[in-house]
Amino acid sequence: MPAKNQTQRIDELLGSVTEDLLLGNPQQFEDKSIRVERLLLEMVRPDPVQPRRVLPEPLHIAFHQNRMTPTQALRELVMLVQVAARQRGRPFRDVLELLPNPDEESETQQGVPLSPEEVLLRDLVNLAVTIRDDGQVNPLTVVDVSQGVSLQFRIETGERRYWASWLLRDFMAGYSGDGMIPCLVIPTERSSVFRQAKENTARSGLSAIAMARQAALLLLTVHGYPIPDTPVTNDFYRQALDLDLRSKREYTETVLSAMGGINKSQFSRFKSLLQLSDEAIELADRHSIEEYRLRYVTVLLSDYHAEIVRQIIDFNLSSKQIKELCESDGEDIKADDSASEIPQQAIRMAKATKSISLTSAQDFARALIQQEGDAAIARIRLQALRRLIVEAEDLLGT
Repeated sequence: MPAKNQTQRIDELLGSVTEDLLLGNPQQFEDKSIRVERLLLEMVRPDPVQPRRVLPEPLHIAFHQNRMTPTQALRELVMLVQVAARQRGRPFRDVLELLPNPDEESETQQGVPLSPEEVLLRDLVNLAVTIRDDGQVNPLTVVDVSQGVSLQFRIETGERRYWASWLLRDFMAGYSGDGMIPCLVIPTERSSVFRQAKENTARSGLSAIAMARQAALLLLTVHGYPIPDTPVTNDFYRQALDLDLRSKREYTETVLSAMGGINKSQFSRFKSLLQLSDEAIELADRHSIEEYRLRYVTVLLSDYHAEIVRQIIDFNLSSKQIKELCESDGEDIKADDSASEIPQQAIRMAKATKSISLTSAQDFARALIQQEGDAAIARIRLQALRRLIVEAEDLLGT
């Protein structure tokens, strides 16, 4: 059980909720329907439609489909990170070993960057340690979705604190808490996607893909689309591609403000990222690729999205390199692949194989650099050619 003075401190913090926490509306202090309580972790659930993904996408889906408990989802995450860390020469057994050690070399000096999963788990561990040492200073905002005698609360803001609390309870030795978490409880009819959006955009780490989901959620809300309380696919957010703010001008300022004060052009660019394929969306979200690097990928056919995003990750391409790569690829893929005749570019490549014996590797490399103007893009071309050759060999074998 927690020490008496720690419990008193938590109660004092809960009793001193300010107007800022309630978005500056002093009338809410007189609203008896809003209350601050300490709830059992088991009674609280994250929002399945929340634009920010805390867990990796496969775990997010499995958890919200009730195929995993919170403990099982975190255990899968820890195992995933252990594999990634072992491959990078950083094996660990206890999650606390993920925290930076000032006595050892820094990550930059080691030269081996952390995987996205390592960064995620390390941040959750760091938050869990802060909660353990200093208490839960910021209550979660939850919506009362109880039905009958079954008490249930859905998180509106604060999902990272939720997962950090589970991590503290089930994965850190010496936990002495009571399994409860402080929450600001709001009735269902008072829930707000705008409050959730402001919380998301006010905090660091919101990826461009999460911003795209957030833009979609706000658009769908102002256009009167029902927001489900069950897991959704990317197609749910893609409905917003056919919507805009022109017919809902009265909401424009509120929506842009909830998105962090961006302008209409930025809002449209974020929304357009929903055109990416599912695999490309997952990769871009996992690696937090910026919008200005993804915007050029959306003009390509969806079959090419994931491959280009992988190249962005593997080669850390600049926006200029991505633009050149996508524009040159776009010229090729716009050809009519459904035509019965063999495309001219395929015939040209086949003819080029006849002169392979007359071409040196050095001359070929120089010609690629001259053509592309960039060694990184030249390497990408070679990788694509290698895959094409392997696939052609397989087809010839059949």
